[in-house]
Formats: sequence, structure tokens, C-alpha cells
Amino acid sequence: MNWPPEVRRDAETLWRFHRLNHALRPVDVAVGLGSHDDGVPVHVAELYRRGLFPLVVFTGANSPTTVDRFPHGEAVGFREIALEHGVPRAAIRVEATATTTVENIRFTRDLLAEDGRTPRSVLLVSRPYQQRRAHAVATRTWPGVTVRCSAARQDLDTYVAHIGDADRVVTMLVGDTQRLELQARSGEIASQEIPDDVRAAYTRLVATGYTDRLIRPR
Repeated sequence: MNWPPEVRRDAETLWRFHRLNHALRPVDVAVGLGSHDDGVPVHVAELYRRGLFPLVVFTGANSPTTVDRFPHGEAVGFREIALEHGVPRAAIRVEATATTTVENIRFTRDLLAEDGRTPRSVLLVSRPYQQRRAHAVATRTWPGVTVRCSAARQDLDTYVAHIGDADRVVTMLVGDTQRLELQARSGEIASQEIPDDVRAAYTRLVATGYTDRLIRPR
């Protein structure tokens, strides 16, 4: 990574804020949230082999950043990776139309309901820095369900090395931070407490130009 020290420091601040590090317990179903991060289904497979859930739903269509990597959709691509890592096909369901985190959760909930499943506990498996927002979305969208989050236990440097694009990771961290506030305003999630150091790091990174994932006012 060739980040200036101040960018590295601010990225680390956002990275630590968005990770939740919930304690892992057995749940009724896991939900693998689609993205560009092919480490998500690998982590799902590790947790499945530990006996933490009997079923996983991979959810996600495509975005401009994933269509080349997963031409048949993120959820389908994640299923194939999970199969390669030992998850049996019978333990996997696919929801291949969601394009936002809210849709990921809502469409997965509806898919399970159509199957006659009403889980009481769910484990969301995602990119490391998506945990806070995914948890906020799920607790608002899926009431009555205990929601926990998990992601591969990587530090920022290891994660960036895996993704292979340091600036992309920073822009995603900035984008997820903005979305916490925007989705709280829209009522999609409960209002989130964002510490002063996180706000300051976010503001500096935006000023530095890490803005590709920001939602622009219409």
C-alpha cells in the first residue's frame, strides 16, 4: 500500500468502527451478503463446517464492480465458491435479485418465508466493514429475529492485500459510513451513534478525494 500515513490512519479508524466482532453462536440460518469480496463464501464454509448453522442463503445480483468477477450474479458466484469449500448443495439457497443491503435482507426473509422457514436467529456474513450497517438494516427489516454478524478475521492490511486495490477499500469504507447516516434519515435503520473520531476521519477522507462510493444528492 502506498497510502500517506494520514490516509492509512483514517482508514483504520473507519475499519475498526464498522467491524462488530460478535461472539459466534449456533443460529437457524446464515445469510451471505453478496459483494466483490470472494472471501465471504470461504468464511461461510468455515463456519458451516463448525456446525454453526444448517442452511445458508447467498443473496445478491450484480453491480458494475462485480459483473466481470461474477457474471451470473454475486449469489450464484458465492454458491459455487462455497461448494468448492465443502458446503453441500442441499444446504444452500440463492436469492439472486437484490441490489442493496436492504433488499438483501428483505428478499432473503421473503425467500425463507416462502420455504416455510421462520428463523429466530440469523448470522449475517459479509465484508468486514459491512457489519455495522448490515446489522442495523437487519434489526429494522427483520423484527423478532436475533441478528449476529461475522466476517473473516483480517486486519486492514491483510484485507487490502486480498482485495488487491487499496483505494477501492477506502472508498467503500467512506461509502458505508455515509450510508449509516443516510439510511437513518430515511428510516431504513435506527439512528446510529457515530463517534467524533470516526466523523473526523470520514470528513478528511472525503476531502482527500475518496468519494467514488458516495451517494450524491439528486
